Amino acid sequence: MSQHTAENREPLVHLSKRPAIHPVKGALIRLAAILLGLAVCGLVAFLLIEKIRENPGKIWDFYNAFIKGAFSTPRKFWKFLRSTAILLGIALALTPAFRMRFWNTGAEGQTLVGVLGAIAVSFYLGDKVPEGILLVLMLLAAMLSGAVWGVIPALCKAKWNTNETLFTLMMNYVATFLVSYFLVIWVPNGSSSLPKMKYGKLPAIGGNDYLLPILVVLFLTIALYIYVNYSKHGYEINVVGESVRTAQYVGINVRKVIIRTMILSGMLCGLVGYLIAAGMDQTVTTNSVGGQGFTAIMVSWLGKFNPLFMILTSGLIQVLNQGAAQISQDFNVSGALPAVITGIILFFIIGCEFFINYQLHFRSRHGHAQAKKEGVK
Repeated sequence: MSQHTAENREPLVHLSKRPAIHPVKGALIRLAAILLGLAVCGLVAFLLIEKIRENPGKIWDFYNAFIKGAFSTPRKFWKFLRSTAILLGIALALTPAFRMRFWNTGAEGQTLVGVLGAIAVSFYLGDKVPEGILLVLMLLAAMLSGAVWGVIPALCKAKWNTNETLFTLMMNYVATFLVSYFLVIWVPNGSSSLPKMKYGKLPAIGGNDYLLPILVVLFLTIALYIYVNYSKHGYEINVVGESVRTAQYVGINVRKVIIRTMILSGMLCGLVGYLIAAGMDQTVTTNSVGGQGFTAIMVSWLGKFNPLFMILTSGLIQVLNQGAAQISQDFNVSGALPAVITGIILFFIIGCEFFINYQLHFRSRHGHAQAKKEGVK
């Protein structure tokens, strides 16, 4: 009897998949999560920042720092656009693989080897070929390097069904060590700091070095949106992502799709690496990508793998990053506190996705009484 009672007792809380909600309602929930996160950040700032405790009115200066950090001067605004473009570009590169449910965590390394490939061409051929040809060769080397870094885990996944998440993650470290190795060769004084290349720089548009890379990423966003939604390859990616068995049933070569998609993903990462190398830094370090390959995973996920939505998510994250830096400057606090504040807001943004996709069901009083009655019997 006790076993029968345990089987019929309803759990206190259980989850169920929520039906698709209206996009406007989903946007309002996300906006509410951001506002709630900002409110919690204000409370944390009041408790931990002495200037705000002494003068609570400065809490508005705290919130204003998020806007001030990205938009207060033309220089900061262009820095915001540049950083957003790079982050968006890497997120776009991840999107085809993620739509296929191939969890590529190696964008950091794929982009880094793209930077390395471009700088290697500039280092060895910079003064030997015309500038136009050099830029083309740097582009080809960067995209080829990224493609190779992407196809290695794809081949292993297709042939031996390896874990792509761990494989691509480990490739990031290999890429870092590879850059360190070449820096030792290229910098004989042992400083491992390569000066800016004199050759292989993308032309400035209207006197602005960042405008061309921004326009390239904008074009890439539109092109990828069309590719994943309206092309045959995009259709095959989506089918494989929904169900491998269904894809096999309709005659799609799953292995071919995996390999082809990861080559594309790696090439796009290499393209972003080229923009970093030829359009911005003109050098390479182990920190050339600056962790944006990992941040791009969140950008792509929050954007629902939609290239157009990812413009907003990448912009939001860069506003938070530059706002956090501005808070550190204005209030003279440790760099750790702004990072915590950014993390709180992102926690609320990510957490709201749970309530958008799932709903909680609590045991009703009637159900509890019924279970209790059965237990007595």
